[in-house]
Amino acid sequence: MIMRAGQQLLLPANPLFIWSSLAAALLLNMLPLGRAPWMPDFLALVLVFWSVHQPLRVGIGIAFMFGLATDVHQTSLLGHHAFAYTALIFFATLVQRRLLWFKVPLQALQVLPIFAAAHAVELLVRLLSGGVFPGWIVLLAPLLEALLWPVASVLLLVPQLRTPDRDENRPL
Repeated sequence: MIMRAGQQLLLPANPLFIWSSLAAALLLNMLPLGRAPWMPDFLALVLVFWSVHQPLRVGIGIAFMFGLATDVHQTSLLGHHAFAYTALIFFATLVQRRLLWFKVPLQALQVLPIFAAAHAVELLVRLLSGGVFPGWIVLLAPLLEALLWPVASVLLLVPQLRTPDRDENRPL
């Protein structure tokens, strides 16, 4: 893949860091803050990030597994979040190559419809299973997730930005 001018060459992602960031996002979602409909889904954010940046390591199967774990934790309909997360990763892999050509703030605009579609799938499954409509405040969650995209990009790419051995004669 041809890189943009000025884009820094990244080190390979450590699989342990990928898994620990996914586990940390799952634990962050499990904090007992009460599940308000406007709260961003941190696990969805990290899943999309890694499926865009490491599509061979994080895919639909991983999203399904974490979705089932979220369903069990929230005692919701089994497969509710699993279906939403798999749809989320499917849409993210559709735009993965195009998304990496944009700078991070423009990437946030590109992932906003993906997060909105995943929340729409989750809301549709909830309504079809007999749940109640949580109100229009639910529209804030995808917006907050898109606003958190630049923060997640900076935090999750930091371990890959280091050069293994610094050299004054080598610009990479």
